[in-house]
Amino acid sequence: MASVPCVGIGWRQPHYETLLAERPALGFIEVHSENFFADGGITLAVLEAGREAYDLSLHGVGLALGSAAGLDGWHLERLARLVERVQPRWVSDHACFARVGSGLHAADLLPIPFNDESLALMASHVGQVQQRLGRQMLVENISAYVGWAGDTLAEPEFFNELTRRSGCGLLLDVNNLFVNARNAGFDAGEAAREAMRWIDAIQPGSVGEIHLAGHCELADGLVIDDHGSRVRDEVWRVYEHAVRRLGPVPTLIEWDTAVPELGVLLAEAGRARAVQS
Repeated sequence: MASVPCVGIGWRQPHYETLLAERPALGFIEVHSENFFADGGITLAVLEAGREAYDLSLHGVGLALGSAAGLDGWHLERLARLVERVQPRWVSDHACFARVGSGLHAADLLPIPFNDESLALMASHVGQVQQRLGRQMLVENISAYVGWAGDTLAEPEFFNELTRRSGCGLLLDVNNLFVNARNAGFDAGEAAREAMRWIDAIQPGSVGEIHLAGHCELADGLVIDDHGSRVRDEVWRVYEHAVRRLGPVPTLIEWDTAVPELGVLLAEAGRARAVQS
């Protein structure tokens, strides 16, 4: 856990040149690992330039750690080669499944059941990844729009046990907590309190990074974690609670759709830094 404020932004293609030219004051930058799996080329050269300027977080979307079909060996090897090349500060992926059968990939972050069998599978796969990378990884809680009948573990309990068994850390996505609570039927105020209760149930020392993002609410009431707007006020309140309980954990402003000017992301990062301070 960091002892001083540390806030970063997701570094997306529209801001590659601007960030390198302006070098704004940031604690780190984060990219999606899979975008840099090629052995060479301009994209990888840009990433290496970014790594020279900032600490780097590699955030993956394709390991599918909870898939009963097992890990994709090719994907893990590409990730390992990238990690060795750029030496990021953090490596992360999601607590989800996506692979089925003989390698079919859903290209989505699908929810896992929260039970002992799923926990054992996830811990085994996380252990395999960490052994190959030679380092700890962080696992993120996802936004989920469907669930499994017969869950026997509360989600925070699942993550507490996962971090204990595997030695991984938790990437705590605060917006996902709020989105899931809203979709469970809570109004905005109670959803924020539900998210705070989730945070209170987590082992504080297990959280290695926090994500903040925007979401949208559809006409039918469904709330979507689209990473396409500023962080909502209710989510900021949950984040304030997280900082009070967990300390100034490195925090990322995540923005993936309708990406605005760099200054908008920097303003959001400034707000997170103010909360940490």
